[in-house]
Amino acid sequence: MNATQLSRALSDQAEAVCRHYLPNGRKNGRYWICGDVRGKAGKSMHVRLAPPGLPGKWTDEATGEHGDLLDLIRISIDACELRDAIVEGHRFLSLPLHPPSPPRSAAPPEGYGDTARRIWRLCQPIAGTHAEAYLRARAIPPRDWPALRFHPALNRRDGGTLRRLPAMVAAVTDNAGAITAIHRTWLDPVRPAKAALPDPRKALGPVLGNAIRFGPADPARPFVVGEGIETVLSVLTALPGIPGAAAGSARHVAGFVPPDDVLRLLIARDAGEDGTAAAFRLAARARGAGIDAAVVAPTLGDFNDDLERFGADAIANAFNPHLEGRS
Repeated sequence: MNATQLSRALSDQAEAVCRHYLPNGRKNGRYWICGDVRGKAGKSMHVRLAPPGLPGKWTDEATGEHGDLLDLIRISIDACELRDAIVEGHRFLSLPLHPPSPPRSAAPPEGYGDTARRIWRLCQPIAGTHAEAYLRARAIPPRDWPALRFHPALNRRDGGTLRRLPAMVAAVTDNAGAITAIHRTWLDPVRPAKAALPDPRKALGPVLGNAIRFGPADPARPFVVGEGIETVLSVLTALPGIPGAAAGSARHVAGFVPPDDVLRLLIARDAGEDGTAAAFRLAARARGAGIDAAVVAPTLGDFNDDLERFGADAIANAFNPHLEGRS
């Protein structure tokens, strides 16, 4: 990775970087607070840990210093040249997998978690709904997935415009099973398709390190992880009985924390630079934690494209060489 790619990879692990290089600081909401960039105790410096805004950006209010996590590492190790910080950044990313701020006790930003869980309670099971029709139109057959529900008229605000549209709602959970966020896919009210919006998908609550889960992890079976709900369900359609999780985006794939019972991780990457880089970052972190990991590439843009074009057998053929640990 070059400096830009490395900085992006470090931002996916912003809290872990702070805990390692600024151990005298503390987490306060979406920020890590400490005395200065060299790790003294205090509260004049803050590092952003989560959006809004780019995770990893920091400012020392006392001195005016600012930068990203690669700058933080360079200063904390007293490196004279950027290349020394790059070497140290790669070394840090190769350390064993660490969950962000242990997931079992992580709390959503104030208000987000309660709102997400309230919306989840207002949703109905997906069977027989417009959301099930949407998945069927994406070549994903009906199945009882507890992580998915349907809301017939969910609020969607864009600027000053408020609309109520049907939505597929997914529960984002930590490894203990607690709901930390929801993921909403707004749907066209007539056709079984995504709504014609600039961004028909949005999360509410903290997603990094957590995921939308389809089936419990089992040490006797591989575990599939990918970006989108449709991508992961396409793979699980081709591999019945295999559990999996949708992380929500390339960034969240890179920061995914596998359940403790996972011994074999199959990463269903999306095509493109971001999807590829995220998949291989996760694979490297998983292997560092003793998990056997393999990255599997689609023929087209993602595995839902493959399912629609080539069918489930083609996806099964792509994954079969990896199911028993063969690469």
